Amino acid sequence: MGSLYKQRNSQVWWIKYYVNGRPVRESTKTTKETEARRILKEREGRVATGQPILPRADRIKYEEAAEDLRRHYRTTGKRDLQEAEYRLKHLDGFFKGKRLASIGPADITAYIELRQDEGAKNGTINCELATLSKLLKLAYENNKLVRPQVIDKIKKPDPRQGFFEEEEFLRVRRLLPPDLQLAMSIAYVYGWRIKKEILTLEWRQVDLRAGTMRLEPGMTKNDKARVVYLTPELHDMLSTQLAQTFQLGAQMNRIIPYVFPHLSSPHRGERIKDFKKLWKRVCRDAGCPGMYRHDCRRTAVRNGVNAGIKERVMMEISGHKTRHVFDDYHIVPPADLQDAAKKLAGIVSGIVDPKTEHAHE
Repeated sequence: MGSLYKQRNSQVWWIKYYVNGRPVRESTKTTKETEARRILKEREGRVATGQPILPRADRIKYEEAAEDLRRHYRTTGKRDLQEAEYRLKHLDGFFKGKRLASIGPADITAYIELRQDEGAKNGTINCELATLSKLLKLAYENNKLVRPQVIDKIKKPDPRQGFFEEEEFLRVRRLLPPDLQLAMSIAYVYGWRIKKEILTLEWRQVDLRAGTMRLEPGMTKNDKARVVYLTPELHDMLSTQLAQTFQLGAQMNRIIPYVFPHLSSPHRGERIKDFKKLWKRVCRDAGCPGMYRHDCRRTAVRNGVNAGIKERVMMEISGHKTRHVFDDYHIVPPADLQDAAKKLAGIVSGIVDPKTEHAHE
């Protein structure tokens, strides 16, 4: 039977418990009796079940576990480090200085409330909670935590339903400069992501002779390579863009590797990283305010499936790893539902026998 005690002239609680009949004495590093008793019960529980004793587990701080997680991602390459750091930045600000063993449901709820007050969306918060969950799980696997905290996700809003009809897309595209018309056309046809997949393209990934364009592992969200065959329109647009880029390189006396370089401005020759403000303005001017570039990704999925492309093939083209996310993106517009109703009405009218229509009356 274990016990609690204090040493002379000290307010810190010590615990005494037995392992294989031999007494073990350990400082709990706390002056709170309830916390000390919890540590004693944990030690006795591990002894009873034959688990190894973790004398440091109650003293491990969040910072040590966070560094372990960063090292894990650096060595395994299982996650984009920039994206992981973005999640950890918010977690660091809240959990820094806390002991891992003390992180509980109340802390998780407080963190969620803080992030919601800061304007973060539930989907973003869930990504951060998933990172925290991985941090705690890794600490457990490294014998730095007795048991990982189970973290419940919060409800995400329904998937955004925005998509472009062809007329709307063409109206917006006409207001963009030619190079960005090409970028948005790739998004509209293949459903590729603008910032991380399209704007990062280099000419070594485009083969106009073979009529292909590829994304290499590490350039995609799921780290899977992708190859698509160019439509005639995109082939012509890329040929024009290549000529523009070659001309720019000749003027600057250097090779421009990027498909989408700045053609003017102080950043001339550098890769275009974003055009979010321009996009908002042209959408407003085209009478389509509030449309996102990501809506082209949803639109590409819907258009591809409606055109008869097999869903598995369309997932390969757009880069959707899971069927769940793909289904979220396959948005059905009201016009398609109305068309389906007309077809169903035709089916019903074709099976009704006028002679028996009122037989039950």
